[in-house]
Amino acid sequence: MRRMMLALGLLVAAWPAFAAVQPDEILKDPVLEARARALSAELRCLVCQSQSIDDSDATIARDLRVLVRERLQAGDSDAAVKAFLVDRYGEYVLLKPRLTWHTIVLWGAPPALLVVGGAFAIGVFRRRRVAAVTGLTADEEARVEALLARED
Repeated sequence: MRRMMLALGLLVAAWPAFAAVQPDEILKDPVLEARARALSAELRCLVCQSQSIDDSDATIARDLRVLVRERLQAGDSDAAVKAFLVDRYGEYVLLKPRLTWHTIVLWGAPPALLVVGGAFAIGVFRRRRVAAVTGLTADEEARVEALLARED
């Protein structure tokens, strides 16, 4: 049983070696290959969603890895390759999206809503507490006394 668990652990640990970049995809130029690997680590697999195309063994991830390598061999810069893929697939293809106004709104809205909601809740609780503590004014107390005197 122990050997089986050890073998399973080793298989899980070695899993990335079985997936991802295939030997036929690797470029002969080590500098271009390093750039391709760096770019592939920054691009999202459109099927797997939470994996980079460098880690994914999905068919579309393979196609994207090949496309990245073809663009690099054609002389495109890293930024040009990213721009090409964003134009083709949208911002979703980037694992780390660019900082733009809509990403700021997307990430800033929840904390802003929490702050506004907290301020509103504090205001409501303070008003309730103040209303409970203040009691009746002198004029209101006189009216209550007059009403109670009428009932007697």
